[in-house]
Amino acid sequence: MKDYHCCATCIHFAHIKKNNKTDYFCARLGFETKPAYKFNCWEPKEHIKRLISKEHPSSY
Repeated sequence: MKDYHCCATCIHFAHIKKNNKTDYFCARLGFETKPAYKFNCWEPKEHIKRLISKEHPSSY
């Protein structure tokens, strides 16, 4: 899972593009983040769960 565990693959990851700049944030916590950041509250998106389960059948 270490290859998948990052904000960009979380269901709460969101972005807003304004003035040719993209801001990333956690919609659940309301904090600014970066796609590669990692937090313990990570909840993977459905397609990431499927990828993980293919590689590690005992997960998800």
